[in-house]
Amino acid sequence: MRRERVTTSDGDFVDLDWSDPAPTTPRDQKITPLMLVLHGLEGDVRSHYVGGLLREAAARGWRAVVLNFRSCSGELNRLPRFYHSGDTGDLETVVRLLLERDADVHLAAAGVSIGGNVLLKWLGEQGKDAPRQLAGAVAISTPFDLTTCARALDRGFARAVYTANFLRSLKAKVSEKARLYPGFVDVDAVLRARTFAEYDRALTAPLHGFTDERDYWTRASSRPYLVHIRRPTLLINALDDPFVPPDALPDPGTLPPEVEVDFVEDGGHVGFLDGPPWALRSWAERRAVAWLAGVLESARHQVG
Repeated sequence: MRRERVTTSDGDFVDLDWSDPAPTTPRDQKITPLMLVLHGLEGDVRSHYVGGLLREAAARGWRAVVLNFRSCSGELNRLPRFYHSGDTGDLETVVRLLLERDADVHLAAAGVSIGGNVLLKWLGEQGKDAPRQLAGAVAISTPFDLTTCARALDRGFARAVYTANFLRSLKAKVSEKARLYPGFVDVDAVLRARTFAEYDRALTAPLHGFTDERDYWTRASSRPYLVHIRRPTLLINALDDPFVPPDALPDPGTLPPEVEVDFVEDGGHVGFLDGPPWALRSWAERRAVAWLAGVLESARHQVG
């Protein structure tokens, strides 16, 4: 991997991690697809699902680039703000940068968990104006309805396992940022939070311009944007996901023809494991890259 730092328009930065195939000629570089990957909450380039996607892309000789959300690349971002589930601005910045460098790039995108939510929301915001170079997108284990998903995270097994782990990481960053920006939020309220409702009420909402946690969940959810997507898109979710329950999933009958669904019985949250016990792999990552290969090939034929 090689790292590139991109300065954002507000004076902050995001880090990109690049995976390049074996050295190629300039001509080969021009026709090699590029896959853009967005990770999940408190993930990064080292997340197991990111590694799986990168391996599948590398096996096909594709280039790939991972967008690390602000504060997720191993270095705290510069501004008081962080990232959140509906923040599409940095994705827009990175896509435009990639297109400025190569107007004819063959682009595909994959987002996982909140990375999937960000990707789908951005696609819906773009609608028919989405870049022509983007052949297609895949979203895996997406929390389409953040209100429903946050409530699921804040009870029972999910609260004890997932929420506690997420909040531990998030609170550590808040404590570190409070040393740089004393009083940037009510840090005591953040550190007392034991649920996502309490955390988003104390930090995410006031820090990023939302009225409260319910306003944030409503406005940041990707589900209302799905009807506006006009690029081939695949949604992969498991019905046994511990914090994306079935009632958080969109009704396939309401989706535009560009959007396909793989809503399967088993897979948990970013699991989808198959194979022998000594060599388990995620079929979702294989499915995602194989599906993207198909839409990339179709796009090439249409151009030809």
